[in-house]
Amino acid sequence: MQRRVVALAGNPNVGKSTVFNELTGLTQHTGNWPGKTVEVARGLFAHDGVEYEIVDLPGSYSLLAHSAEEEVARDFLCFAGPDAAIVVCDASCLERNINLVLQTLEIQPRTVVCVNLMDEAGKKKIAVDVNRLSALLGVPVCGCAARSRHGLDTLAEAMARVSDLARPAPCPMAVRYPDALEEAVARVEPAIAASLPETLPARWAALHLLMGDASMLRSLRRNLGVDLEEAAQAALEEARASLLEQGIDSLALHDHVVESIFRAAEKISAEVVRTGDAEHSRRQLRADRLLTSRRTGMPVMLLLLALVFWITLAGANVPSRILSDALMRLEDVLTAICRRIGMPAWLHGALVLGAYRVMAWVVAVMLPPMAIFFPLFTLLEDMGYLPRVAFNLDRPFKCCGACGKQALTMCMGFGCNAAGVTGCRIIDSPRERLIAILTNSFVPCNGRFPTLIAILSMFFIGAGASAGAVLPALLLTLVIVLGVLMTLLSSRFLSRTMLRGIPSSFTLELPPYRRPRVGRVIIRSLLDRTLFVLGRAMAVAAPAGLLLWVLANVEAGGMSLLAHMTGFLDPAGRLLGMDGTILTAFILGFPANEIVLPIAMMAYLAEGVVKETPGLMEMKALLVSHGWTYVTAICTLLFSLMHWPCSTTCLTIHKETGSVKWTAMAFLLPTAAGAAVCAAIAAVARMF
Repeated sequence: MQRRVVALAGNPNVGKSTVFNELTGLTQHTGNWPGKTVEVARGLFAHDGVEYEIVDLPGSYSLLAHSAEEEVARDFLCFAGPDAAIVVCDASCLERNINLVLQTLEIQPRTVVCVNLMDEAGKKKIAVDVNRLSALLGVPVCGCAARSRHGLDTLAEAMARVSDLARPAPCPMAVRYPDALEEAVARVEPAIAASLPETLPARWAALHLLMGDASMLRSLRRNLGVDLEEAAQAALEEARASLLEQGIDSLALHDHVVESIFRAAEKISAEVVRTGDAEHSRRQLRADRLLTSRRTGMPVMLLLLALVFWITLAGANVPSRILSDALMRLEDVLTAICRRIGMPAWLHGALVLGAYRVMAWVVAVMLPPMAIFFPLFTLLEDMGYLPRVAFNLDRPFKCCGACGKQALTMCMGFGCNAAGVTGCRIIDSPRERLIAILTNSFVPCNGRFPTLIAILSMFFIGAGASAGAVLPALLLTLVIVLGVLMTLLSSRFLSRTMLRGIPSSFTLELPPYRRPRVGRVIIRSLLDRTLFVLGRAMAVAAPAGLLLWVLANVEAGGMSLLAHMTGFLDPAGRLLGMDGTILTAFILGFPANEIVLPIAMMAYLAEGVVKETPGLMEMKALLVSHGWTYVTAICTLLFSLMHWPCSTTCLTIHKETGSVKWTAMAFLLPTAAGAAVCAAIAAVARMF
């Protein structure tokens, strides 16, 4: 079957990933903030006997490459040789989207414009004349509502026609630049035409050479193997000299290009768009006044966070107990099988009582709260609320010398710090990206929530408290706020010391509020987030359980290796307001934070296996009998909030930074902060 490659481009928040999902049948996560699609996704789609490879490019506002996402989108269109392109636009804010359409047409004339979200535009009383838009742009334009599949068949037919290389390519409109700039482009264009592939227009390349686009020059050298700047040196010098005589330097040249594109987009939009519903706009404005104002934005954000935690805590207890009982029954079955086949006792202990039991403990503790927390978090994302969180936190991060986008990556860290570190790619500045990476572990990931919740419930509320899950949720919210404050303080420390610099500005789009698709959100969050994080935890919990069993069962000098380890670390643990057993549990929990509590329980009981998950009262009695006080609980709580990132996060940090130095810094920074805070609290407690 013949295959054609089609690039799918568009601004963030225009439903591009939804178009991709509906065309290809794949489940592609849809985000509501810039840069959500960081890597290129691919999917296959068959139509009239032809197979199309749809390539979902990162969401981009422009192809002038001010960010890594825009550079990826631009380079794919320029050098990957797609047969055609689809640019997805939002019908309710078409003018802003046409900017990208015009830039894409300069590179790829075989383009189809998909005006998506026509249903939402209709609700706002916004009408788009797609036929007139097609006539002005000179390429096919299709009106769609991808979530209901309306218009996608027309889009597929237009894509089939445009991508057929046997047909003549459309003749799209060309942006007209000032006369001086057009003359300069005409001088450079012939000098480089012979060095370019047929898929890359010489006019477009000449324009970027004149602007001195460093990112584009690197891409040209890397993909074409030639230095076009050298090939066109004489023509470039002559053209730039002519521009300078007219008072146009490189900065002014860039401004002229951007202004020309925006004016063309404004003119086109004025001809094809009819005004919207003023009442709908007022409702959106009233909602934003509540959720983003200086007076109410932060309190509402904290209340929503507390509500999410309350629902998570209230709903997770019973499923967690049921799952724990089921997994323990499965352990009995595995034990019976091992006995039936004559497995040695030491091997049964290592595999079943070590690897399996720790893994089962992690699953029982993690799965229920994740299955509740992630869908709730995704619902807020799908409604368009998370960009408002970034808006509220932009000023505090700017005051700390960091980037407001760090608020988004910090939110991602609540689910998994490794995912938060990867999400830092949306930050353009290398300095600010590094600050976000180094401080992401100050917010607790899902693996640390069980420890935080258990300590709060045992020592500060009581297992039988009448407040139910309300008080734990409020206290957990305060702990989270402390993590955010430590993130801000650490960001300020880094920006004033080893990572000095001025915070950059960025464009943060506040997408319209949308009714969430509850069914899809639940399925997507369970598949894309819950099961992914759970699978990662299980993959490290099993070998960690095996190691734990070995340390607890291999003796030297009449004591287990685990006992030797806790004794050696006891002075350091006491200094931090804890003890050697707790510190050992944190160290052995490096592969996965979820196993810290079971390790501590096993060490206290001096048994060679992890015990079945006890109730809160039994757990508290065990801890108190081994010297736990409220000071111990507070220090353990704070050290759980602030200590080294897990092994997966450390590996992700090394992958993102490519540096052992910065990986070590990401390890030491939260650890030093947690140790300092715990040591100070312990010292004050000893004084009184």
